[in-house]
Amino acid sequence: MDSALVIGGTRFIGRHLVDDLLDHEYDVTIFNRGTHDDPFADDDRVDHVEGDRTNDTALEAAATTVDPDAVFDCVAYYPKDVRAATRIFGECESYVSVSSGAAYGREEIPKRETETPLEPCTAEQATDDSAETYGNRKAECDRAVFAAAEDGVRAMAVRPPIVYGPHDYTERLDWWIDRVNRFDRVVVPGDGTNVWHRVYVDDVASALRIVAEQGVAGEAYNVGDRRLVTLEEMVELIAESLATTVDVVHAGPRELAAGEIELDDYPLYREYPHVLSTAKLAALGWESTPLEEAMERAVDDHLESDRDGNENGPDREAEERVLGILETL
Repeated sequence: MDSALVIGGTRFIGRHLVDDLLDHEYDVTIFNRGTHDDPFADDDRVDHVEGDRTNDTALEAAATTVDPDAVFDCVAYYPKDVRAATRIFGECESYVSVSSGAAYGREEIPKRETETPLEPCTAEQATDDSAETYGNRKAECDRAVFAAAEDGVRAMAVRPPIVYGPHDYTERLDWWIDRVNRFDRVVVPGDGTNVWHRVYVDDVASALRIVAEQGVAGEAYNVGDRRLVTLEEMVELIAESLATTVDVVHAGPRELAAGEIELDDYPLYREYPHVLSTAKLAALGWESTPLEEAMERAVDDHLESDRDGNENGPDREAEERVLGILETL
């Protein structure tokens, strides 16, 4: 394959995917509405087609104009999006949709692609735009991928958990980096052993390309850091990248109540472990970036940005009340 169309492509996963494709000598075209700054605007290696992916006529025009070998769908949030794209790009060599670990409908460790059931999705959920139905919609998007494959389309899905790294506009990890960078005492909810699988964004990008090149039609592939860390270990990795040390202070529901904080007010906290098996993707030759290297890049990008993630978690004043209570125990 020589040419690629990236639906999305300028914000986070898509941005890193474009870089990865360029590094592997693809001719790349971005298809989006042009509502966000384009980091590739001055890069003559990247073409840009403006259009709304929810507009089938615009997608059909892009298919005719670009005639890509591979299509990467970074912004398929509704089942109808996948159904339209797999129909329009059905003659391409590959179509890869960015799915999510949230598509899984049962809590088990680890979640495996062909064993763990997916979330159900009603007709109402399929068109809903709330966060509560995100997993349902992603699961139905995957079922649309599988259906397209049964009709002869080389369609596949890649399921990441929480994605982190440079240019992460969600600022979930930024909240933690900011805490470690500014304070010598960091509150970690619970006992610090919470595990929520994460994945470095460059590894998602390479996974998408590898699946397009080597994946099997009708299959989904989990992608995630090959070595998982607890929330406390993540804080320690951040501190190492900042060349600093922090005093981790554990706080349970009782202690957090002093600041009117709940456990799940903290970004990247999840009561039940969320772990994805990545063996299927690794069998294609995919490798993940060492955690220390990935975190260092994420921290460097944070320091160069104006992101602080403050809207994602408890404010420091509330945490100080918790710390005050803990000092008296």
